Amino acid sequence: MTRIDFYRYAEDKVRFACRLAASRVVVYSPDPQVLSEFDRALWTFQSTRFVPHCSALSHLAAETPVVLSSSGESLPHHDVLLNLSNEQPPFFATFERLLEIVGADEPDKERARARYKFYKDRGYAIQLNDVEG
Repeated sequence: MTRIDFYRYAEDKVRFACRLAASRVVVYSPDPQVLSEFDRALWTFQSTRFVPHCSALSHLAAETPVVLSSSGESLPHHDVLLNLSNEQPPFFATFERLLEIVGADEPDKERARARYKFYKDRGYAIQLNDVEG
């Protein structure tokens, strides 16, 4: 069963997502603009370290640790899924682990509560983690 981790109180969700993208992960959003913003953030996240990443449609996806995807199609692995969408990914259960980031603003908290309830109602074990700093 998929392990689900919620990270609460992130002041900057994209920047915190960059911190979580330090290993083999698929980053999901159906919104191309969100994926584009995340792509740009990975290029500037750390001045001394590059985080290799590409689109799931790239011929390099199977060799690249961070894969950006707007769907559940053609994914190179199903280890960790980082959700940058406001809804639960329809294919999340095909992954070993799902990461959810909750922003500090009330509208984002409400959307996260709905996702939390969705997962909880289906029997998934959920770990809550508070973001510090």
